[in-house]
Amino acid sequence: MTLLIKNGTIITLGENNRVLHDHSVLCDGGLIKTIAPAKSFNGSYDTVIDAAGKVVMPGFINAHMHFYSTMVRGFGKVAPSKDFNEVLHNLWWKLDKKLTLDDSYYSALIPLIDGVRHGTTTFIDHHASPFAVRGSLGRIADAVREVGLRASLCYEVSDRDGQAIADDGLKENADFIAQCKKNKNDKINGLFGLHASFTVGDKTMERAAALGKELGAGFHVHTAEAKSDQEQCKKEHKMRVVERFNKFGILGPRSIAAHCVHVNEHEMELLAATDTMVAHNPQSNMNNAVGVADIISLEKRGILVGLGTDAMTTNMLEELRVALWAQHLSQANPSVGFMEVVTTLFVNNPKIATRVFGFPFSGLCEGSVADVVMIDYEPPTPLDSNTYFGHLVFGISQAMVDTTIVGGKVLMQNKKLAFDVDEERVNARSRELAKELWQKL
Repeated sequence: MTLLIKNGTIITLGENNRVLHDHSVLCDGGLIKTIAPAKSFNGSYDTVIDAAGKVVMPGFINAHMHFYSTMVRGFGKVAPSKDFNEVLHNLWWKLDKKLTLDDSYYSALIPLIDGVRHGTTTFIDHHASPFAVRGSLGRIADAVREVGLRASLCYEVSDRDGQAIADDGLKENADFIAQCKKNKNDKINGLFGLHASFTVGDKTMERAAALGKELGAGFHVHTAEAKSDQEQCKKEHKMRVVERFNKFGILGPRSIAAHCVHVNEHEMELLAATDTMVAHNPQSNMNNAVGVADIISLEKRGILVGLGTDAMTTNMLEELRVALWAQHLSQANPSVGFMEVVTTLFVNNPKIATRVFGFPFSGLCEGSVADVVMIDYEPPTPLDSNTYFGHLVFGISQAMVDTTIVGGKVLMQNKKLAFDVDEERVNARSRELAKELWQKL
């Protein structure tokens, strides 16, 4: 199927960004086929979209997400927590123990739909439901297929609920990754999930590392999110968190270390030497009062730092703005961090997705995936190759997404969903499940 997008202002992003006026984008077979002056296109196309008054950009990518958190939106009966460990014990570890497979499905379906509305076309998710482990990634994958986005999924293996559940987590990851490799679906992919160093013992980590290596899979693991993670690791294992992951072979070019708020220079060097990716989640980190990752130092060492939301939002431009203010505040300097921050979303996240999925997310250029968003925006000042990042942060971020396309397929146009999901029914069923869940909590 061919899709022509005309009359928009094209921001290609990628390694060599161009801002193009009077150009059109031709998508064919799920990929970007051609970007050329509008007068070059005189043929007949299956679909033609007029993007006048809009910027045309690559779809956004979320490098670290937790779909399952949907089910406690608005839930207020949580004991006050004085630190991150209490947040886990008082809320998240109570929630995940009560999740059913239906909960997992609906808690994914709703943020996926919300992602379409915000132009987020790819999610890298990290799931937990310890008393409904087996089949959970399959149910989430069903939701991904139903909406039509891309997602890389994993189950967060942990020893906190006993050996049998840890075994289930290992099997769920291994089976799902093997199934993804067999199916070769360009929309759904698997990583090997681990919760964090402080909840995974040596035996389980060794088994996970062996399975991941056998499957040729990368890992997705929370890394030094809070100081307590480092303190426990030094006390129990006589080493720091990143050192421990390196010892077991968890690090590597297809692995994502989420957060990295409390890593030292040596750990940064290990992340760089192993070419491990990092997912920065500023809103979550500040919400949990654990600190702000020093992404300026991480990027200076050549570490591929991307941007996630840790389930705080599906709106990547919102997360981007917070990331910038957070660096200004943590560095006590309002003139630092701009390029490091915008690079996480617009340059590094596509590189992370390329590693995870194994095909190019290279911006709007020939041969890249045809994941495209169109945003209502008429620039009040010149929009060109020198000013586009400023427009993205201070202008486009405040505008409405009009159209979302994944693999050349239109999922939303004129702000109306274009796939077959009864949103009213979905939300009604989710409310029923949430009510049951809250009673259990």
